[in-house]
Amino acid sequence: MGRMVIKKSFTNPKSIYAILLLSVFTFLFLGAEYLYVNMISLTAGEEKTVITQNYALGISAVGFLLYPLFHRLLKRRVQIVGLFILALAASVCNFLVQKHVSYSSTLLSGMALFLFLGILGSAAHYLFFKLARDRTHLARMVGVSYALGIFLQFLNNNLVDLETAEALILSLFALVALALLLKAERLCRQENAETEEPQSPAIEDDGKGTRKKIAAGGLLALLVILMACIFSTLDNAVTMHHAAGTDIGQWPRLLLAVSGLSAGFLFDIRKRKFMAMMMYCVMLMSVICVVVLKLGGPFLIGLIVFYLSAGFFVVFFTTSFLDFACHMPTPALWAGMGRAMNNMSAALLTNASVALLVSDSNGMASIILALVLFVAVSVIIYLYTAWMPVPSVAPEDIPSDLDPREAFRILSELLALTPRETEVFDKLVNSEESIQEIADGLYLSRRTCQRHIAAIYEKAGVKSRMGLYQLYIEKQRRL
Repeated sequence: MGRMVIKKSFTNPKSIYAILLLSVFTFLFLGAEYLYVNMISLTAGEEKTVITQNYALGISAVGFLLYPLFHRLLKRRVQIVGLFILALAASVCNFLVQKHVSYSSTLLSGMALFLFLGILGSAAHYLFFKLARDRTHLARMVGVSYALGIFLQFLNNNLVDLETAEALILSLFALVALALLLKAERLCRQENAETEEPQSPAIEDDGKGTRKKIAAGGLLALLVILMACIFSTLDNAVTMHHAAGTDIGQWPRLLLAVSGLSAGFLFDIRKRKFMAMMMYCVMLMSVICVVVLKLGGPFLIGLIVFYLSAGFFVVFFTTSFLDFACHMPTPALWAGMGRAMNNMSAALLTNASVALLVSDSNGMASIILALVLFVAVSVIIYLYTAWMPVPSVAPEDIPSDLDPREAFRILSELLALTPRETEVFDKLVNSEESIQEIADGLYLSRRTCQRHIAAIYEKAGVKSRMGLYQLYIEKQRRL
């Protein structure tokens, strides 16, 4: 049964488009970063190269935060035109970076490029969130997407020697990303048209429960930022060796693909119940790696540990925020928040990280900082696991040997419905009232009632009122 569910998850057309969309963005973003670092390093030292790389990441974080604003304020046609313009602008910027007329021109075109990629990436994460309806295997879908994107980068870096050809390929993939974004948007729109109500998973503010979720979101963002401090330091050390002329080869990128794929399958065990604990162990390994490097350990060890742990980290923060988005009223903001927080953290900490790597000759300051960060992560991860929202459940987890009202209560609890959503759910499955009649009976506006219905559909994994009713009746028949 489990194998059939996994097969269905990865053969569903929407899941395939979701995976392709995120993998193409991963390749496009990492490929542009690789080209940008190579071009900047031609006229800048290793320290300056690392700093400018992380500034570009910071600009991309701004793009990730801008898209939700555009999505909320602009009409759909304007959004489509805007995405088209951004994809073309990203293509042009790739060539400007490759030309490397001067340090300043490469820096400015790189900043523009990563701003555009941030907006496109935020759209990609949000549409991935809307297409990936099967939350049970969400981490696996993210892991497969990440591994596929890394593998494309591995092929590109090994088969393409000329920077001009590399820029051309990246420009073509920017257009491929645009095509996938438009197709994903069309699939989401068709799904909405098949149902009477909008499919937005937005949830109305129900007081204490919603405030607790927002607090959990803040803790998750802080957790990613703290973890990013360790991984950014390791990344900066690798980049400095690369900019200084050290040939680290392309094979370590395969470790990234393997670690991302492994993380996806491991994290999904028991519905991601142990995901935070697994990531905590990876974090511990990374801290030990920093200590070993600063005590004079071989660079190869740091390189291997970095690539093995980085894949886990990316899948962790991507999956965590995609999962968290279904509990929040603005999923377009939260879906890509993991990447935004990681990139923003890298930009804000780059000067301090580089200065520490260069000046800390005996390594004690780096070791102390790594241990302090580890303690802080331990505290935050404990608080987050206590405050995190209840994950969505599959229908087969619902007990079947209960009376109808008790089954209804258990189903409502397992779906993590709010009190208001429970009232709407009761009307949907136990009455023939129209949407307007349900809204009037519960003293809600039609728009608010529709938003509650959309949230219920999202949590139950159905697309219509009939699907919800059939799910409910199926449990009644098992009595």
